[in-house]
Amino acid sequence: IRGDAAVLTSASVAIVGARAATPYGEHVAGSLASDLSADGFTVVSGAAYGIDGAAHGSALAAGGRTAAFVAGGADRVYPSGHANLLQQIAASGAVVAECPPGTTPTRWRFLARNRNIAAATLGTVVVEAGARSGSINTAGHAGTLGRPLGAVPGPVTSSTSSGCHRLLREYDAVCVTCAADVRELVGAGTDPQPLVYDSPDAIRVGDALSRRPRTLDDLARRSGLAPDDVAAVLGLLALEGRAEARADGWVGVS
Repeated sequence: IRGDAAVLTSASVAIVGARAATPYGEHVAGSLASDLSADGFTVVSGAAYGIDGAAHGSALAAGGRTAAFVAGGADRVYPSGHANLLQQIAASGAVVAECPPGTTPTRWRFLARNRNIAAATLGTVVVEAGARSGSINTAGHAGTLGRPLGAVPGPVTSSTSSGCHRLLREYDAVCVTCAADVRELVGAGTDPQPLVYDSPDAIRVGDALSRRPRTLDDLARRSGLAPDDVAAVLGLLALEGRAEARADGWVGVS
């Protein structure tokens, strides 16, 4: 963590969305972040361009607290265009990473950090998201964890809002149009849930597991880890009831 770790114990809401955001999406994200900051909520996002940046920036402008969960080390500046924003976030809030300092952001780490955004907050609001947006991944983690999920509707002709519309239509996301909707979504005054982290290796092995049995060598190939490391992780997952050994291999347990 770079900044004030105490920020993570406060009541917080995740505001996430597309990098290629529209002016409409950035306006809504900024309005939500500003109003929620005024209500005492910490705004959490991923420091990316677009919706993330609008949420962080508006929270700071409102004098509120904000935390950025990043995909690399907390000392890495990514994206480079947000160097000043990340500096401001660290000065009054927190830049958070589960990777060691110096770690380079990679695609799978972006997906891994999304679960932390969902887990560290009382609820997640997706402002704009295309059909394949990483924000849909964050929404999925929120649903898996039992966290409240909200989505902002957009023009039916906008591909940038197609993911939000799918969340509303198929995944029982709550329609969010203002900060009052978000307060109702998360229940103002609810105590934040404790942070729960998996190791990067556990994420890789967990993603490689299936309902169909897979051998240790197959899991090693799919996860990119050494067989001995996979075996160690499988033992921990089995103790947690998330993996099970069968005669013909290992299966994931949901």
